[in-house]
Amino acid sequence: MHIQIYDTTLRDGAQGEGVNFSLEDKVLIARRLDELGFDFVEGGYPLSNPKDAEFFQRIASTPLKHSRLCAFGMTRRRGMKPADDIGMKSLLASQAPVITIVGKTSDFHATEVLGVTLEENLAMIRETVAYLREQGREVIYDAEHFFDGWKANPDYAALTIQAAAEAGASIIVMCDTNGGTLPEEIASITRVAATKVDKPLGIHTHNDCELAVANSLAAVDVGATHVQGTINGFGERCGNADLVSVIANLALKKKDYEILTPAQPASAGRQPPGTLTHLTELSRYVYEIANMHFRVNQPFVGPSAFAHKGGMHVHAVAKVASSYEHIDPALVGNERRVLVSELSGRSNIIALATKLNLQNDKSLMDRVLQQVVDLENRGFQFEAAEASFDLLVRKAAGTHTPHFELVQYHTSVVSRGGTPVTEATVKLIVNDKLCHEVAEGDGPVNALDAALRKALHGLFPTLNEMQLVDYKVRVINSDAATAASVRVVIESRDADTTWGTVGVHENVIEASWQALVDSIEYKLCKDEG
Repeated sequence: MHIQIYDTTLRDGAQGEGVNFSLEDKVLIARRLDELGFDFVEGGYPLSNPKDAEFFQRIASTPLKHSRLCAFGMTRRRGMKPADDIGMKSLLASQAPVITIVGKTSDFHATEVLGVTLEENLAMIRETVAYLREQGREVIYDAEHFFDGWKANPDYAALTIQAAAEAGASIIVMCDTNGGTLPEEIASITRVAATKVDKPLGIHTHNDCELAVANSLAAVDVGATHVQGTINGFGERCGNADLVSVIANLALKKKDYEILTPAQPASAGRQPPGTLTHLTELSRYVYEIANMHFRVNQPFVGPSAFAHKGGMHVHAVAKVASSYEHIDPALVGNERRVLVSELSGRSNIIALATKLNLQNDKSLMDRVLQQVVDLENRGFQFEAAEASFDLLVRKAAGTHTPHFELVQYHTSVVSRGGTPVTEATVKLIVNDKLCHEVAEGDGPVNALDAALRKALHGLFPTLNEMQLVDYKVRVINSDAATAASVRVVIESRDADTTWGTVGVHENVIEASWQALVDSIEYKLCKDEG
């Protein structure tokens, strides 16, 4: 059975705190969703703002290839014919082939919030859907506050979805708008609702009880064939159902459901969708577009979803991956990570040293483990600094030759016309030659980075591919006040990969220098193979 996936990241997801998409952002996300075979992509509410209206015009000039584009709107205003309603006009002007209309299911919301009689509310639903159908558009009906409305007055709730179905809505979507319904309630009400209309049912859930994904799956299990949600669960308050988890669960954990576009016809056994391996990429793409940090423990696609820290766990996973992993991370485009900390055992060290082909030297592994424990006692952490750990192993094994030697560095901040200007000077020995460079930057770390690159540029041109993408400072022992040690973690990347390095010192500049040097040394070692 095919389960339709309806994405509303660009409208409902954009209502989440801290989420703000530009017009170009919306176009990019819509086209990525289209490439991956999403059934419906909702572009927004064209009456609400010029950006959404322009979005539909941009997409109309180069239509989506697979996904059906949806425009979102409300039922006609009270006391007005649909043809005269500015909302209907904007929906039709969007040129979207599918229009999603939201209407009131709850008698309380109809009378107390919308301020109309129960009869007028039914007329608004019926006339709106019928009018849009007459204009040649497919209509999806979103029954707002469906479950709360059903629990308060099931007879009236049934009348509202019957009005939409009889007027020509192709899908009736049950919305858990307040996000307070439990999975068993979702299943029970969905079963009864299915007997009231002869149209396919959909589900739209919010995550206020941390149950949006579970509620979506509960509805599908009792007959819903259409799921609405957002990438990464973006949305108002606690967010919407995370379509990443919905898709992965339906494709990998459930049986007999077809999601998105299959990679090839199923033969022996069940064939997961070809786009499933792009789920991690999609999740992180949307985070990047939204300028938000990844949710590291996000199921299936988070960086920590298949990360192992305890030594016993790593030892077991090395023998049988399924001992501590519910799926192969590659199925969703993710990867296994082994973390190093004071909780680690030899198995963690061996797992990370394998790529250096040093895993069989037990004495070395013990020395590395002891160094990790000692360094973490001083405030180092290697969980987000695998590049620093890689260098630690190389140094312990005696296989690392530094590419440069520090003579001294100096930073200063002066005020020019009320504007602070930072300058850094570095003296290095590179290939037995003294290099002395000066550079300005936005703060001491940026200035040091610039001066260091100037000194190394001629000998190591691949450093031009490298850039610093994140810089974090954490006070370790706050009781020491301004004399406290700080931990600096720097994230760097080039065209191929991203890596993290760490430094610890009472002086934040020195801690930053340690992490900065490690980031450059790792890049050069990596390029040398």
